Amino acid sequence: MPRASVVPISAPRTAERRRGRPGDEHLYRELFEAIVDHRIPPGTPLPEDTLGSAFGVSRTIVRKALLRLGHEGVVELRPSRGATVARPSVEEAKAVFEARRVIEVAVVAAAVERARDEDLRAIRDRLAAERAAEHGGDRRAQIRLSGAFHRDLAAAAGNTVLSDFVGELISRTSLILALYLARGALPCSHDEHAAVLEAVERRDAAAAGERMAEHLVHVEQRLDLSESEAAIDLHALFAPARPTGPAPRAGARAAQGAVARSP
Repeated sequence: MPRASVVPISAPRTAERRRGRPGDEHLYRELFEAIVDHRIPPGTPLPEDTLGSAFGVSRTIVRKALLRLGHEGVVELRPSRGATVARPSVEEAKAVFEARRVIEVAVVAAAVERARDEDLRAIRDRLAAERAAEHGGDRRAQIRLSGAFHRDLAAAAGNTVLSDFVGELISRTSLILALYLARGALPCSHDEHAAVLEAVERRDAAAAGERMAEHLVHVEQRLDLSESEAAIDLHALFAPARPTGPAPRAGARAAQGAVARSP
């Protein structure tokens, strides 16, 4: 089976591209990267006319790119309401991580069996960049390189279907991190990635699967999902604004009520 690749596919030769304008592949890639890099927050509207004007393309080109992003779960497409960057719910966040644990344990088992030594050396080199981003406090680069680590492992496993699944789940995870990552928490641990890779390099499928499952559990634990859907208690919120003096007597309260009812 041919190996998967995370290298962007070249844009098709549309009439607009031949005239020097970007096609839907270019627009898709620009939007995709801006969303997963958290430059466009979840819930942001994506009007077709605005995007068309920004990129100098027709609304048809914009629509094709948005449809593709919608198919991948990165954008929500609603009839008569247009497109917005997807805003995953707490339930969806939990479901995504459950799916990742199942699929990526299978990925590392396949990588143990099929990954070439040169593939693993390339992943090791990528981990050095992730370590530098972690030490430098570059959260955006760290999130991007973390996703690249998981994509690279899936590509090294040599199963394009698994690789496609992992790519979609990582994109959705980026939105989840943007919404729910606890304040001050790091999205991923370089040391945990290194432990997964070391097990794959030893061709130890059991250890690689265990390290990957533990790693994904730890990432999920860094999310603040407990209070995300909680209703606001208005009484508690505005309690400090209540008058602190003694309550009015019954007669005074009655008088106040009469004044309030008077025309």
